[in-house]
This record gives sequence, C-alpha cells and structure tokens, in this order.
Amino acid sequence: MITEADLKRIMREGAGQAEGIDLDGDIADVLFSDLGYDSLAVLETVSRIEREYGIRIPEDALSAVRTPGEFLALVNRATAEAA
Repeated sequence: MITEADLKRIMREGAGQAEGIDLDGDIADVLFSDLGYDSLAVLETVSRIEREYGIRIPEDALSAVRTPGEFLALVNRATAEAA
C-alpha cells in the first residue's frame, strides 16, 4: 500500500514542488492543477510508482483522476490486484 507521504515524496522527486505550494499539508482533495502539477508531471509520477513498486497503472483510469486522493485510491487498487 502506498501512503500519502510516499506519494508526496515521489511527486517531489519527479516534478519538484511549485513555489508557494505546500505539499506538507492535507492535499488529498486538492486538484493536481492547483498544486502546480500538469498531466506530464502526473505521468512522471505514474512512471516512478510503476518502477518503484513493480505495478502497472491502467492509463485509461488516469483520465478520471484529478486529485492526489483519487490517485492514491487508483494506485492502491492496482497494488492490491498485483498481489
């Protein structure tokens, strides 16, 4: 299972952190765009998670993901299915 702390670390490593954005707070329901993360940053996050955790995240499911909370739910479903 991937935690919000894991996701924040991976987001910072892959795409950095936009100036004026605090990833340390509760970001579960904040839109990725409001966090300064565009679709390429999200794809970089997906790529890093797939490599680090050895899972596959279905691309078609990504289109509905708009927040870190939704993203974590998707990733953890993929993790459970891979187990």
